[in-house]
Amino acid sequence: MMMFTPEKYKIVDEPQKPFIDPGEISYFLRNTCCDKLKIHDIIAKSQSKVRLGLADVAALLNANAPDVIQEIKQGAQQLKEDIYGNRIVLFAPLYVGNKCTNNCRYCGFRASNKSAQRQTLSEQQLVQEVEALEENGQKRLILTFGEHPDYDADFIAQTVKKVYSVKKGKGEIRRVNINAAPLDVEGFRKVKGAGIGTYQIFQETYHPGMYKVYHPSGKKSNYNYRLTALDRAQEAGLDDVGIGALFGLYDWKFEVMGLVRHVNHLEACYNVGPHTISFPRLQEAASIHINGKYLVSHDEFTRLIAILRLAVPYTGLILTARETAKVRSEVMRFGVSQIDGGTKIEIGAYANTNNNPQNLNKEQFRINDERSLNEIIEELLNQDYLPSFCTACYRLNRTGEHFMEFSVPGFIKRFCSPNAILTLAEYLVDYAPEPTAQKGWQMIEHNLQALNGNTDIEEIRKRINRIKQGERDLYF
Repeated sequence: MMMFTPEKYKIVDEPQKPFIDPGEISYFLRNTCCDKLKIHDIIAKSQSKVRLGLADVAALLNANAPDVIQEIKQGAQQLKEDIYGNRIVLFAPLYVGNKCTNNCRYCGFRASNKSAQRQTLSEQQLVQEVEALEENGQKRLILTFGEHPDYDADFIAQTVKKVYSVKKGKGEIRRVNINAAPLDVEGFRKVKGAGIGTYQIFQETYHPGMYKVYHPSGKKSNYNYRLTALDRAQEAGLDDVGIGALFGLYDWKFEVMGLVRHVNHLEACYNVGPHTISFPRLQEAASIHINGKYLVSHDEFTRLIAILRLAVPYTGLILTARETAKVRSEVMRFGVSQIDGGTKIEIGAYANTNNNPQNLNKEQFRINDERSLNEIIEELLNQDYLPSFCTACYRLNRTGEHFMEFSVPGFIKRFCSPNAILTLAEYLVDYAPEPTAQKGWQMIEHNLQALNGNTDIEEIRKRINRIKQGERDLYF
């Protein structure tokens, strides 16, 4: 087992970045008061659909009284219901290749892990994986690549095009997102030309000194290049981006502030924030020992989700299968809008019907929710959530600045709830077992009756009937 202990390394801050200043973040965390009245006012500000500043977020982070924390959670839950309703968007990750030249101390794919079993999907294997995903009802994928010369912009673009071309029965992938290494401007233009959805890059930790501790070698060791990656994406015209931090590498409060600062930077410079924020917690991976100093407890995890929801009301929050089914069920109500389902992260695992146990030498980290997509949909229905595979905004150019035009005034529910209903209807007709189908149609009827007067309910019913007659991909 390889052990890493941050305290063994000297932490030296790099020169001040254009928008991440560790001293600024630490100052806010040390000096921002958090009395009950102030917290109440901040929650009210967020619920009026106003972005929070760093001082506001620091106050929420510094609030430790149980009754105040409960108020924060309740405020986040209400805000989520106001903006997103009861929808939960579903997707699946697809690992394409795990070759990597980086040496991230927390990752099973790191270059120094000689036990890792390296593989890149061939074109035939890629098709088999996509077909298996389509046969389960998936419509949205995020393709994940190691950082390696083999996985350049051309390779990513070709892979995306191939995924879109695969049709199995009534199945098709309608949105392909990407999690891959930072690219230069020309590289981002190439992948945008392939028709990708969101390009997702996690900074991992926003603290420059700790970043150096965890990333000792490889291209990823360049903090600045990674931090400015999505600026290059914007320059290339790719305005649909996702950010994230790996919680457990450094103080969770600092990382929340870093994420919010990154959001503010993108909005100030490009008039559009990230489409999504991810907040995975550090999990077991091959041949590493996780030092416990910065691990995030369940209570802290719940708090940070609620605070992020209040801080960025219109940004999608992604909760992954790194977490257990129990944890996901509990924390989802505090702000999460997207989850993965039926997740497998071993390369080639979707087409493998043997259901082998997880092998960390073949995977980046351990996943803790191994339920099938249908099992997750069943639970969502049981908890009165509306499962959604909607991809309409992306294909109607409601992304980036255009997405903000629709979503910030609160009109997005006019599109999203009807489109969620239509995509669920497709799933129920094409893939759902009878018990799931019965619950799903009841959920659709319940949501139809709850829609307000701004929605043409009869038109939605007509489109549902068209789906039952065999038409697909109907959306507003």
